[in-house]
Amino acid sequence: MLSIIKSTALIGLDGQVIQVEVDVSSGLPGFDIVGLPDAAVRESRDRVRTAIRNSGYDFPVKKITVNLAPADIKKEGPIYDLPIAAAILTATGQVKQENCDAYIFLGELSLDGSVRSIQGVLPHTMVIRENNFIKTIVPAANAMEAALTSGIEIYPVNSLHQLVQFLRAEIEILPSKVDLESMLNNTQLIYPDMADVYGQHEARRALEVAATGGHNLLMLGSPGSGKTMLARRLPGIMPNLTIDEAMEVTKIYSLAGLIKPEKPMISQRPFRSPHHTATINSLTGGGRYPRPGEISLSQHGVLFLDEFPEFHKEALECLRQPMEDGIITISRVNATVTYPAQFMLVASMNPCPCGFFFADTNNRECTCTPHQIQKYINRISGPLLDRIDIQIEVPRINYEELLGKNKGENSLEIKRRVEAARFLQHKRFHRPNNKTTNIRCNAQMGPSEVRAFCGLSKAAAALMKSAFNQLRLSARSHDKILKLARTIADLAGVAKIEVEHLAEAIQYRNLDRKYQ
Repeated sequence: MLSIIKSTALIGLDGQVIQVEVDVSSGLPGFDIVGLPDAAVRESRDRVRTAIRNSGYDFPVKKITVNLAPADIKKEGPIYDLPIAAAILTATGQVKQENCDAYIFLGELSLDGSVRSIQGVLPHTMVIRENNFIKTIVPAANAMEAALTSGIEIYPVNSLHQLVQFLRAEIEILPSKVDLESMLNNTQLIYPDMADVYGQHEARRALEVAATGGHNLLMLGSPGSGKTMLARRLPGIMPNLTIDEAMEVTKIYSLAGLIKPEKPMISQRPFRSPHHTATINSLTGGGRYPRPGEISLSQHGVLFLDEFPEFHKEALECLRQPMEDGIITISRVNATVTYPAQFMLVASMNPCPCGFFFADTNNRECTCTPHQIQKYINRISGPLLDRIDIQIEVPRINYEELLGKNKGENSLEIKRRVEAARFLQHKRFHRPNNKTTNIRCNAQMGPSEVRAFCGLSKAAAALMKSAFNQLRLSARSHDKILKLARTIADLAGVAKIEVEHLAEAIQYRNLDRKYQ
């Protein structure tokens, strides 16, 4: 007898509905799975057989053929245990086929028949919604995460026995529901406070500008000057995630297996800080079947690269394309997938091998030769440096500043200004007659938006021309300075970019002179 149960398969963050076709026929007993299954899917034969028997149901001693259609898509993971078991029970008449037709099944089985949680349930449920299905059966441990997808009904099950009772209408299972607004808003800030940073007024201002416009940032300074301390406080002054942004981030983390059942939604901006020994695959994503890397895990958040020049040069160069395009495409023999990559790059580095090139006369003096300094800086390629909007020096603080008598603003006060400026950007890019609704902040503007929203006065244009020639800027650097000036004007609450806004934006490129 033939039975068909529906499930899903993922290719990156995309996917499609899969038909689990099971035929139980007479002949030499066997259990075969076809349709490009991976090792985890093939091993489901033993899990399903044992789970069905231990749940008190009959497992047929016949020839069983399972086909996962379409057969040209690779099927991976243990999520097909539950649909295969349901299809066998349906094919043997223990459950009626018509009771299963309306549902999509996802879940891994234990040998005792209990249903285990699975990775990537949120991308799966989004695929289900896109294909206009409504009812989905998932492991109870994944129910809250799956329910984040609006427009579908999520039925949680703890065991195969409970599932059969539900399909036979012997028990009732109510769909899981979540309140997205409350999950997003009722969260405690996990990032340290900017008030803990003493001194460093210029660096604090640069972080505020970066957070407002979503600009990339590079901090150069001697060891112990506070670069890492500043970077770790940056997400705390960025605007809260919107529901759409939170869902995008949660979808990526779900696929990577980083979602906890007790906290199914990523409600705060990611802060990823990989070690400088990170490989290309760990940054970009990859593997035989590509998974998201640190770049995608930093979506709508911060990717912090400490000791910037110590990263492998090839790993750093892989940042160039996603920094410009906001996506990263990974090609492997088995699959080509595209992941989002809208992140803020924040990097920190010493100015020279010994670290004291910028130190003043009251501190240690640099012992590096000009050749050593240039060789150290050349570890960061010109094209990569050109993509970093803000390049600032973080000096060592003196003893009086360290005493903390003049404590700086806390993160909440700075965040209010950032959010007010972001609101101006939102109104600018989401006008009724403006089609660029995918732009969330100034750093994401393209050339046409720069021309439309970053016009300069006559005096400001003269200043821009002088800076372009003296600093030998590229066309990309020219546009980045204009975007920075637009952000600084937004912080000031003014509609027009004035000379003082442009001058502050230009000074964030002044570190180029130190190495010319």
